[in-house]
Amino acid sequence: MTTDDARLGDTQYAAIGLLRATRILPVVTVASAEQGVAVARALLAGGITAIEITLRTPAAIEAIAAVKRDVDGIAVGAGTVLTPGQIDAVRAAGAQFLVTPGTPPALADALAMCGLPAVPGAATPTELLALHARGFRVCKLFPASAVGGLPLVRALQAPLADVLLCPTGGIGEADAPHYLAERNVACVGGSWMVRADWIAQGRYDLVSEASARSLAAIGRARG
Repeated sequence: MTTDDARLGDTQYAAIGLLRATRILPVVTVASAEQGVAVARALLAGGITAIEITLRTPAAIEAIAAVKRDVDGIAVGAGTVLTPGQIDAVRAAGAQFLVTPGTPPALADALAMCGLPAVPGAATPTELLALHARGFRVCKLFPASAVGGLPLVRALQAPLADVLLCPTGGIGEADAPHYLAERNVACVGGSWMVRADWIAQGRYDLVSEASARSLAAIGRARG
């Protein structure tokens, strides 16, 4: 095993632990650092311990830095990571993990060597096999509902038995417990608990309520 392989193994172990701990990964788009901090605090109040801030707005990197600095108890990651250059920028801001919507070879290599827990995105069995061969053991299945949903998750269990998934895309509060009941699902990603209209209106109480309700539903499903 090379040093790079060992490093990827360590960061993949960390990524799996982070996802299994939170079980629900909110995918958040913010217009300001202040919004990012407020959303993170609301999620934490509802019991969710990780936040993925997408690199879809100019405020995203500043928001990641602000959450890392000002909100204890929640892991902040960067989502919609598309290039190796973005990895450097979000790492400098304090991002604790990375999530991509898809993972071409150059990006997969950068993720493997960056030293941060990473959840690379894939949409097909072929893409998942390529990531598995590169050493990744947890991947984002995106867009989950559009590419096959639960039937695809279940179909992947036998041929990719040692790859865990974080299905994201089209998953809602009612769907999450069903995905999380599958043995190859470590976590689900979604935005149902961080609706754009709630954030725009400053209704962070609704973010906390939706988060707590979703975690309670998952608990009931486990039982």
